[in-house]
Amino acid sequence: MRILVIGGGGREHAICWALKKSPKVQELYCAPGNGGIAGVAECVPIQVNQFAEIAAFAISHAVDLVVIGPDDPLSEGIVDYLEAQQISVFGPRQNAAIIESSKVFSKHLFKKYNIPSAAYETFDNYEAALAYMRNQQIPIVIKADGLAAGKGVVIAQSMEEAEKALHDMMVVKIFGDSGNQVVIEEFMTGQEMSILSFVDGAVVRPMVAAQDHKTVFDNDLGPNTGGMGTYSPLPHIEQSIIDEAIETIIKPTAAAMVSEGRPFRGILFAGLMLTPQGPRTIEFNARFGDPETQVVLPRLKTDLLDIFLAAVDGTLEQIDIAWSDEAAVCVVLASEGYPGSYPKGLPIQGLDEVQDALVFHAGTALKDGAIVTNGGRVLGITALGSDIADARAKAYAAAERIQFQGKHSRTDIAKKALV
Repeated sequence: MRILVIGGGGREHAICWALKKSPKVQELYCAPGNGGIAGVAECVPIQVNQFAEIAAFAISHAVDLVVIGPDDPLSEGIVDYLEAQQISVFGPRQNAAIIESSKVFSKHLFKKYNIPSAAYETFDNYEAALAYMRNQQIPIVIKADGLAAGKGVVIAQSMEEAEKALHDMMVVKIFGDSGNQVVIEEFMTGQEMSILSFVDGAVVRPMVAAQDHKTVFDNDLGPNTGGMGTYSPLPHIEQSIIDEAIETIIKPTAAAMVSEGRPFRGILFAGLMLTPQGPRTIEFNARFGDPETQVVLPRLKTDLLDIFLAAVDGTLEQIDIAWSDEAAVCVVLASEGYPGSYPKGLPIQGLDEVQDALVFHAGTALKDGAIVTNGGRVLGITALGSDIADARAKAYAAAERIQFQGKHSRTDIAKKALV
């Protein structure tokens, strides 16, 4: 079969890496891809929002399945566009992808269907939002309604910080139209957990749980990022709690989307908080997480293409999905300055010296035959091991072999699991 993956980050590299292992994959393309993806797939110079060009390529190259990686094209309706041209595609339609593209929609959905989440209010007027917020307890969470590259959430530790975040979102418009509406919600305490699921309507097939590290510095300090590292499984979290989250949050959410006339097909990614009152919803995403994908897919024993095809064909409930007992840890190597401004085009050394680990390229490019930096999060170094400690040691050892000017990484990825 001929498969086209849309996207060019670490998530898409992991997806391509997993698909490449399938004996059914005859040709693998990625648009636009990156410097590392070029090693496993043919990179096509088409951007993720160029729907007509993507469709033309899929038709001219007899592509059997298109797999959508990032959130932006999903929210803009790429699945609907491709399906209208009889192109088979894995991912949610626009009316289902709204569960990620509008936090206001998702919060209202949780309330309507009694899905555990934080108390909240939504606003489209800055003065009204400011007046409400000034009467709330600190810490408080301010979220831009729309997509913001994983950076549209501020956990304010003071009212001054909260007011600045609200002003930046609604007045300065640092996230553009995504800040036209905001969600202001209570701050929940507890450990975060990510559960990604293969979903087709009301059929939910959960993947193994993972835990991300969102802030840029050790000990969960500094501004939020797209994710600085992750690991799976979560030995310090009881399986009964994971099962509770699946039964009380993820399955009811999929069922709610069906009830709303927005059946979800694709990857439903639940961001969860394990509070003293039980698991509660932080948010849902409509695609594979990044960097969660980089530890989840290496643990998948079943052919990923078979799962995608089953979801598209409506037979997801019937397929056997198996997972490895090995642990996986991913350490992200970022550019100096990230998540703020950062340089690009810096040469990367040591990629060929990595042993006992997978190197997923997130922000790289090929320049004059060499791999250079081309993003804030540059590489994700994933290692498998007999347990978290083993995988963690391998991941950090491999990360040490790679060098580029200003390289930054957290040193405490997966430490919470070493209990």
